[in-house]
Amino acid sequence: QVQLVESGGGLVQAGGSLRLSCAASGRTFSILAMGWFRQAPGKEREFVSAIDWSGSVKYYADSVKGRFTISKNSPKNTLFLHKNSLKPEDTAVYYCAAGGKRIGLTQPDYDYWGQGTQVTVSS
Repeated sequence: QVQLVESGGGLVQAGGSLRLSCAASGRTFSILAMGWFRQAPGKEREFVSAIDWSGSVKYYADSVKGRFTISKNSPKNTLFLHKNSLKPEDTAVYYCAAGGKRIGLTQPDYDYWGQGTQVTVSS
């Protein structure tokens, strides 16, 4: 099993920045990819970004491309999401995910999920 704990959410004004963190523990040697998803009120959970375990392959949703950056600190098994130029439509609960399959953009590609961290962007 892999445990994921997100942190770094909060309230920020439009145009501001936040950095989300996700600490992985447990059987981290089984992880081949990690990602971020988000779910806004009344909407389905959607893909935000993903990174493979080497850190060399990264994917972004079109809605965040150029504003968000995914990165990881392998020795510390920590995943980050650097979010710049935040917009009110970025308001959502952000979930960290990890999986033992190759990097993917859909929820079934991931086996483990964090509890989520709320990000609220005020206009």
